[in-house]
Amino acid sequence: ISPSTGIPDFRGPKGIWTLQSKGEALPKASCQFDRARPSYTHMALVALQRAGFIRYLVSCNVDCLHLRSGYPRAHMAELHGNCFAERCEKCEAEYIRDFEMPSVGFKSTGRRCTVAGCGHRLRDQVLDWEDALPPKELKRAERESRDASLALVLGSSLQITPSCNLPDKTVRAAVG
Repeated sequence: ISPSTGIPDFRGPKGIWTLQSKGEALPKASCQFDRARPSYTHMALVALQRAGFIRYLVSCNVDCLHLRSGYPRAHMAELHGNCFAERCEKCEAEYIRDFEMPSVGFKSTGRRCTVAGCGHRLRDQVLDWEDALPPKELKRAERESRDASLALVLGSSLQITPSCNLPDKTVRAAVG
């Protein structure tokens, strides 16, 4: 749902990985991640959540637009991470920044946790190719999918496992 904000997608017909596999020119972002603003779709999801129609959101986007829209972090899984987030390697405190992390793959950012008595290193929160999905986020996404009466899929090609299997958990639970 981010292309309307100026951020290209990855696996759609004009997505980065799709065009790259065909040897075609890659799409350019019309704005930088830190300047992108939530779309009408992002804002509609917030309104639906506040009205009680959406209980949990599972995102594979790393652009932070769901959080910037006001969607509550406690009711969302960011399965591929967030390029504006850092997390403490010890106490797991999360910090959302107004700047993009310069690395991916859970590397140290050089900053320290500010939680009283902690002070451990902070790490970026975007998966690299070989990284597994964050276990706590995936486990909760699976549980919420099983407990849901409806899975609404927006802006996903549903090509990457295990994320693509989450809507099936809702269907199987409903048919079950």
